[in-house]
Amino acid sequence: MITANQLRAARALLNIDQRQMAGLADLSVPTIQRMEASDGVIRGNVDSLMKLVSALDRAGIELINPGVPSTNGGRGVRLREHVANAKIKNVRQAKQSSSRALERAR
Repeated sequence: MITANQLRAARALLNIDQRQMAGLADLSVPTIQRMEASDGVIRGNVDSLMKLVSALDRAGIELINPGVPSTNGGRGVRLREHVANAKIKNVRQAKQSSSRALERAR
């Protein structure tokens, strides 16, 4: 399970916007917006939630849920920096390359 606050915090740790998050998770921007506008735990299509959580995991985000050992308890997110930095740079470069290809095609 992931909350809207965890999703926003994860994006902040990765320094990406909603459009980039949508690209990482292969979801639409309105879907990410709806998820972030949720109150508490994000509810939605199971497939979309799985894509989101998997994308965050691939980017180096570790979700901390209630009951999981942590210093002060509660929900949160943690960045595995050795994984995240390389993944996000690659995603940004791929997005920029595809944007440039689209511009040249026009």
